[in-house]
Amino acid sequence: MKQNANIFLEREPVSKLMIRYSVPLIISLLVAALYNIVDQIFIANADYLGSNGNAANNVVFPLTVIALAFTLLIGDGVCAFISMSLGAREQKQAADSVGSAVLLSSSVGILIAIFYFVFREKLLTFFGGRINDETFNFALEYLTFIIPGIPFYVFGQAMNPIISADGSPNYVMFSTLIGAGINIILDPLFIFGFHWGMMGAAVATILGQIFTALMSFRYIFFKMKAINFSLSNLRYNIKIMRRYLPLGMCSFLSQISLVISVASVNMMITKYGALDPIFGRAEYSQIPMAVIGIVMKFFQIVISIVVGLSASCTPITGFNVGAEHFDRVKKLFTLLLTCEAIIGSIAFLIVEIFPANIAELFGASGESVYYADFTVKCFRTYLCLIIFACINKAAFIFIQGMGKAWTSAGLSMVREIIFGAGLTIIMPMFMGLDGVLWSMPASDGLTFIISFIVIVMIYKQLK
Repeated sequence: MKQNANIFLEREPVSKLMIRYSVPLIISLLVAALYNIVDQIFIANADYLGSNGNAANNVVFPLTVIALAFTLLIGDGVCAFISMSLGAREQKQAADSVGSAVLLSSSVGILIAIFYFVFREKLLTFFGGRINDETFNFALEYLTFIIPGIPFYVFGQAMNPIISADGSPNYVMFSTLIGAGINIILDPLFIFGFHWGMMGAAVATILGQIFTALMSFRYIFFKMKAINFSLSNLRYNIKIMRRYLPLGMCSFLSQISLVISVASVNMMITKYGALDPIFGRAEYSQIPMAVIGIVMKFFQIVISIVVGLSASCTPITGFNVGAEHFDRVKKLFTLLLTCEAIIGSIAFLIVEIFPANIAELFGASGESVYYADFTVKCFRTYLCLIIFACINKAAFIFIQGMGKAWTSAGLSMVREIIFGAGLTIIMPMFMGLDGVLWSMPASDGLTFIISFIVIVMIYKQLK
């Protein structure tokens, strides 16, 4: 029975399948994004934390992205591999890949936590934490208490794509929703009630992540339905790992390159902010760092929708590639690109019309007028080509789901490192702090030109 459990992936209309998989996955990713965003909202509105706490949260953010990168390397890689294996009726190798992913994600999570604890001060300094003493101390406190939850975070998030590939995206959605609900309930209690500050935000976060990890463990070991998984599959299978890890390389590199890009942005903000006539003053020095963090959090919400919609296509794409139904793959790709263009257009209208309202959500009313003004300017400039960012990301993920791991990884590297980090360093030399803001749309526009060429080539191949 399990052998044919996913046969509907090659029979049902692709639009129906996209809705079936995308809704729970988008909700799951949005909720996962809310962990950090909710922390930042409550931190920003606590008068004893304010913009310094906000900036501290932004400093720690790249370290959570690094952990997520390894999570996606394993989870997305196995998801694509499982889908193609099931499409080709290779049940055993699908089960072996799950077993190795369970062990690998557990080991990686523990190693990351140890590394972060040992080098936490150096890491925070590298990501711009030394902008002032108060920001650094807040960042150190937040990171120290986040670290124990990293193994749970890596395991839980790595298992989510596997659970979706097994045909249970709703399970992923509900386990993530409950975990985030725990965080949302405990955040105000710990920050405003107990007055625990950054420690309170961190503890609320890891308690939610622990719950989600336990739910993932329960499914993998007791609830699998399309994959014949058992304890005999629980081993480091190097041969299988060498096949599925490249399939997650695009997701990994997109996150790692995002870290490089964020690090570049933070360094340029620190450097050129100090030269600005307003933000060069000590009492306003943390504002650019805090505001960029807010803009990136909004961008994270949009990208969560984009990635959720794109990643929901991976089980469908992989199965139909394995079954050689290329006409269905082409139809799905067209539908995906159309939907992502619509999402990008809506996001563009929001950032151009309502930036002040978003700033209020993140505590602008309790800050100086420079904080609100820079937030509006940052939203309207930094995200003015967000529609291209959405289409680029969708193309990268879909191509990865087709098994073209290195093409996808190459596109991601070009976007985040060559354009993302490169332009962030070069443009401020000529435009000062404004150069940092314009580097994002410049990167997205140039990447779209390359993405368009690759998309046309993919369409020709699918014929």
